[in-house]
Amino acid sequence: MKNLYKYIILKFPILTIILFGAFILLLGSYSSKLEIDASAQTLLLEDDDDLNYFREVSKKFQTTDMLLLTYKPKVELLDDKSLDVISSISKEISELDLVENVVNILNVPLLQSPVREITELVDDVQTLGNGGVDKTLVKEELKTSPLYSGIMVSKDFSTTAIIINIKKDEKYFELLNKRNELLFNDNRTSEENDRLKKIQIEFKEYRDLVRDLESQNIQNIRNIVNKYKDSGELFLGGPSMIASDVIGFIRSDLVVYGSTLVFMFIFILWVIFRQIRWIVFPIFICFVAVVASTGILGFFGWEITVLSSNFIALQLILTISIVLHLIVRYRELAKKYTYSSQYKLVLNTVLSKANPSLFAVVTTIAGFGSLVLSNIRPVIDLGWMISSSILMSLIITFIIFPAVLIKLSKLQPNTKFEDSFSLTKSCATFVENKPKYIFITTVAVMIFAFIGTSKLEVENSFINYFKKSTEIYKGMEIIDRDLGGTTPLDIVIKFKDIHSFESSNDIDDEFSDFEDEFEASSSEEQYWFTKQKMDLIVKVHDYLQNIEHIGSVQSFATMLKVGNTLNNGVDLDGFKLALIYTKLPKEYRDIVVTPFINIEENEVRFFTRVIDSNVELRRDELIKKINSDLAQIISPDEATYRVTNLMVLYNNMLQSLYESQIKTLGFVLLTLFFMFIVLFRSILIAFIAITVNLIPIGIVFGIMGVFSIPLDIMTITIAAISIGIGVDDTIHYIHRFKEEFKKDHNYTNAMIRSHASIGYAMYYTTLVVVCGFSILILSNLVPTIYFGLLTVLVMITMLTSALLLLPKMLIWLKPYKKVTTI
Repeated sequence: MKNLYKYIILKFPILTIILFGAFILLLGSYSSKLEIDASAQTLLLEDDDDLNYFREVSKKFQTTDMLLLTYKPKVELLDDKSLDVISSISKEISELDLVENVVNILNVPLLQSPVREITELVDDVQTLGNGGVDKTLVKEELKTSPLYSGIMVSKDFSTTAIIINIKKDEKYFELLNKRNELLFNDNRTSEENDRLKKIQIEFKEYRDLVRDLESQNIQNIRNIVNKYKDSGELFLGGPSMIASDVIGFIRSDLVVYGSTLVFMFIFILWVIFRQIRWIVFPIFICFVAVVASTGILGFFGWEITVLSSNFIALQLILTISIVLHLIVRYRELAKKYTYSSQYKLVLNTVLSKANPSLFAVVTTIAGFGSLVLSNIRPVIDLGWMISSSILMSLIITFIIFPAVLIKLSKLQPNTKFEDSFSLTKSCATFVENKPKYIFITTVAVMIFAFIGTSKLEVENSFINYFKKSTEIYKGMEIIDRDLGGTTPLDIVIKFKDIHSFESSNDIDDEFSDFEDEFEASSSEEQYWFTKQKMDLIVKVHDYLQNIEHIGSVQSFATMLKVGNTLNNGVDLDGFKLALIYTKLPKEYRDIVVTPFINIEENEVRFFTRVIDSNVELRRDELIKKINSDLAQIISPDEATYRVTNLMVLYNNMLQSLYESQIKTLGFVLLTLFFMFIVLFRSILIAFIAITVNLIPIGIVFGIMGVFSIPLDIMTITIAAISIGIGVDDTIHYIHRFKEEFKKDHNYTNAMIRSHASIGYAMYYTTLVVVCGFSILILSNLVPTIYFGLLTVLVMITMLTSALLLLPKMLIWLKPYKKVTTI
């Protein structure tokens, strides 16, 4: 190490800067390839079997992505002015290229306005948009029909939903399936690996193209909607709109975090150092580190997600922490050795900080690297991103700092801040004179942490990811409250016997009544609608409808209930149902029948929406209850069933968080413990170091448990990240304590001198980290705000623990051999 600086970097600083600068520029050229992925897939488990099943179901029942536009007019919903607005908006939106069709109260089939015979109904389906209908009857049907009440119109009849069905992109799913088929094949051949690389490139290029088109499509819809804002309240919702907006949030966060942090750093560095050099220099190194790191991300194709949207902030914080330790050490040497040359000052600075900085970075990498143990893709990517970036920051800092500084003149430090601020001195005095308070507080904190952690739960509603001021939140709140819930949950039943004719005798008699008019539908479809199946469909539908957390249920049972009304209170028989199935015009069949029945597969689908904003909702418990209850309702001899859709996929991700948290935290603690043993060559010091870092994490988990802050995809990373960053203070302090202890073998004196030297660097870096993470409260994403606040808390407790508990434990347990006095 010494020779590297002595014979290369400090001997040829200009050449070093030029060559290294060229390398950074090369890396930076890939930063333009940095991409953002805010799709729902980034919140799902990578190899989730439920995800594959969900895609199969979507294909079987021909479901497509959709957007939901809520409209609450200023006048009566069925007033001509309101209907004109609905008609105009729908017409304009339906003309957009990516829109398949638009469903609204004007074009849904009216089945009870007035009540008519089935045969008459299927031949002449009326809609509100066709005109000639009684609005009083229409209002009654919309308010009371299970097809529309709470789904197309709110219960109070003030708000309606305009459903915008998006065209399904077959090529996208074809490429996705090809990629996944190869990606999750553990026994790929070399040829298949080559195909996978090609298909991944092709898929990503096409996906980006699709996203651009979707983003433009959403903007076009918003432009149309904005023209009608004066007529009432309009909110747009739906997965693709949320993904598009979140991408905007992430881009905004990257810019806001980066620019705000730079101004914040300038202010803090000026307050602390009061010298231009120590403001410009750290900012420059941070800039170079960010350029290099984004280049690495672009080179490896890692994408910024919701979770890693604070990547730039983390990179800046971690980099300036390394630089601050070097600056403080240089200033300390410059003040102590007034007549020393710049060469010796720079050389001693980098050599004295090389080992503790290296170990601090390695332990930080261990902290972030533990995230790769998770099976959640954005968590894994964040682990790789930060691990590679912090390593790059270390290399850049220890090359640029000495190479540039050696060409500058020696500078005596301005110590006005240190002279006037006595936090570290006060801590040293407290450690020396009030030891029992430190231990009592530690025990109290441990009890609090244990109680709080026992209350920690994995639960979070998707709607709470967003601030209440955002359009996403407002739209989801209305859909959740008035239009049947936001989170889709499907139950798919597969009947055992596809050619069940058990009720054929019952329906033979009925057939004769409709033989003439129904001869075209003489296929087996007419025999599929058996009483046994219909009874089970109604039974399951009624069960789901009575579940508190489910806002709406749509299935073929809805049609059966409407049919009962049309048939004078008598259930529709198989032939009348088959008549509806085959004779109802396709445009209406696609609304009330096709999404719920697949005769070819002998399956039925129940589409429900869960009220996501219900604070009493416990997703895992709800899914388990539904599975358990359905096992009692559905005989295994009759049919099988499976619960699916976004609710299941999201819950799978949440439940994996507990396992991931245990894995990552356990890995970090074990790794750090063994690294401490290697670094300090003492099990006792390793025990002290790990204890000091564990307590702040316990405080954070305790607070999360006591204040019901859920463990989610963002907060899961706090423990690993906080230990990764906070452990730096422990390493630097113990390293310096040991050096000071060698001088007089006095523990208390070593503590006082350590506080007066490395204590300042620890304080400065913590100040920067705390200020840096505090800007995350500016985000539009609530988990990011929680993450920022909790990380600020853990960083403050880390510093407190390092300046009070750590020195006290060193003095108390006396891990070093030569001891004179306490």
